[in-house]
This record gives sequence, structure tokens and C-alpha cells, in this order.
Amino acid sequence: MATTANKDYYALLGVKKTATSEEIRKAFRKAARKYHPDVNPGDKKAEEKFKEISEANDVLSDEKKRKVYDQLGFYSDQIDPAQAEAYARQQAGGGRAPVDFDGFDFSGFSGGGASAGTGSSAWGSFKDIFSGIFTGTQQAERARGPQAGTDLEYQSTVDFWTAIRGGQTRIQIHRQEVCPTCHGQAHTGGPTTCPECNGSGQVTQMGGRMKFNLQCPRCNGTGRITNDCPTCRGEGVVNRTEQVEFRIKPGTRDGQRIRLQGKGNAGLNGGAAGDLYLIVRAGTHPVFTRVGDDIHLNVPVTIAEASLGAKVDVPTIDGRAQLKIPPGTQSGQKLRMRDRGVENAQNPEQRGDQIVTIDVVVPHLSDERSREIMRELAKLNNQDPRVALFEKI
Repeated sequence: MATTANKDYYALLGVKKTATSEEIRKAFRKAARKYHPDVNPGDKKAEEKFKEISEANDVLSDEKKRKVYDQLGFYSDQIDPAQAEAYARQQAGGGRAPVDFDGFDFSGFSGGGASAGTGSSAWGSFKDIFSGIFTGTQQAERARGPQAGTDLEYQSTVDFWTAIRGGQTRIQIHRQEVCPTCHGQAHTGGPTTCPECNGSGQVTQMGGRMKFNLQCPRCNGTGRITNDCPTCRGEGVVNRTEQVEFRIKPGTRDGQRIRLQGKGNAGLNGGAAGDLYLIVRAGTHPVFTRVGDDIHLNVPVTIAEASLGAKVDVPTIDGRAQLKIPPGTQSGQKLRMRDRGVENAQNPEQRGDQIVTIDVVVPHLSDERSREIMRELAKLNNQDPRVALFEKI
């Protein structure tokens, strides 16, 4: 059974609406013996009557189907009890419940008790009417109450040093602000009688033989309307481009989010404004590479400095500092300079380190004396550095 037209199933079976399941079962059996096709061979009226009481019994003998029928006055396989109950509450003026009608098949409804699947134009509009009861009411309720503004998110690129040392910066954003003309009320002037419902707050729509009293969509059931604000066209907000200035904390990392409360889109009907979230994109540096709160860089040293050890000047984010090169330092070796990194944005008392990667620079020997010294050095230090490599094979 797809759908049923407006039939009084209780009258068909000759029982009251308060009838028990057992009373319905007995009434059906009694009527079935009277109208069964085997008892009335060739009688088309009796055959049609038997189909009707069978349909009535199918719905009323099933608890869920009966509940839908009692609440709506008809039954469809496409409507579940929860949605029927929501509709019943709406008609009774009770609580509102969102109902999704997109999955319903209303093609089976037809006027004048026609069979399922004929689909007249009057019943074709039933879905829109039924759905409009809920959506129109929900929109009206949202319009009356305060609505918080939506949040905004922008990316803000700052240079390497601003992210490390902190500072003020600014960004241009597009946001919705409260309309300066109507102050967010969305209308100007006093209310007048709604011409759609003549002040009653309700309009009537028909769906086949069913009649619906709906909340007036123009005045939202108030019976009164106001003139839309000419500046915001009834929206209560206007679009604006704004320069927002904000503070970057020392040690702010790439990708860190900064929240500016109340700098998002304006709310409606007195609702709070949303927030603005800024995603920081920190710039790079030609010498320093930042990893978290640590600073990485490569420092070249001579063969003599790496072999004998030395103290060399190296750059840091705070200026020059001395780094001790241990004797025998190899190229690629990493040396740590404690607390020479970036200040932690959450805990300014903590700092990262500076990690120095040593690059041993091999000189170009351009004179014979230098080459003689290097040959003499090779004789004195004739270890083969590749021995360990072959031992691993």
C-alpha cells in the first residue's frame, strides 16, 4: 500500500475510534464473510467493498500504521510515525520539529479517492504545503530570536622577524556589520496590517480535499508587516571592507591561529557578532631556518679550526655569539647552542636552542708551499678514512 485517500476506516469496519485490536479483528472477519468475492461471485460492488475493508483492516490492525492514520487522517508507507507526530504537534500548536520531506513519494496522492499513482495536480502540491508548515514556522522563529554572527577565517602573512620578536600588524577583511540605518532591525517605520492575511496571521491552502491553515509567510503569523530598510534591504547587516590591526606575540609559529573575539560577521536581532580567526603564515630567512622554537643554520669552518678546535663567531637571532668548535669536528656535525633559539609564545621564560651544522671548507691550494705542507700533513696522518666503509661490506 503506497498511499490512501481520505477514507474513514473506522466507519468502513463499523467500529469506534477507541476500538481495541480485538474489536477491529472481529469487525473485519464479520464484514469479510459478508463481502468476500467467493460469497458474491460476479458482484463488482461487493468486490470493491471487500478491497476497502481489507485496506482498512491492514492499517488499523497495525499499531504503527494506525497511529499515522489517526494523526494525519490518511496513511502512506513513505511517512513514519515520528514525522506524523511532528505534524500533529504543529497542527495542535505545540512544539516544532524539523521534518525532511525530500525522501517522500507524494505521487500516489490523488483527489476524489482515485487509486494510488494517478497524481493529480492538486495533490501534486501536497508535498509543498505539508513541508511549508514546518519550514515557514522554523524560519519565522529564527527571524524573531537573536542569531549569532558567523565566524570568519583569514590567512595573514608576517615576515620572519615579526613572528620571532612580535609586533603589530594589520589585515584587510570583508565582513558584515550592523546596518547603520536600521541598527540591525532590518526595517524602518511602524508596522501596518499585512495585506496577505488581512491581519489574521494565517492563510489557507488546499491540497486536494484537504484544507490547511498555515502561518502567513509574509508577516510570519503576526498579522503586521514593516517596511524593509532601504540600506540593508531587510537584511539587518551590510557588507564592509575593514582594516583590522592585531598583535603578534613574540615566538608566534607558522600556522598558529589567533582569535579576535567579535570581529566576525555581525549578529542579527541583537545576536552576538562572530569571531575572526587569523592563520599566521611566517616568512622565511636566507640564513636562519626555524623549526618550532629552534633555529637551524650552517656555519663554515676551516680544516685547521675543525682539526685543532677553535672559538668562532656565529650569527644568532640576538646578534653575534661565540661557538666552541671541539678538536676533530667533522663536516655535517651538529653543535647545540642552548637558549639561543626563539622565545616560546605560550611561555616567554622558555626558549629554544640554536642548532649549528658544521661545514668544513676545503681550501684551494694555489701555491707550491701550501701543497708541500698538505703533502707533509698527509704523510703524518696517513689513516685511510674509507677502511670502515669496506669493513661493512
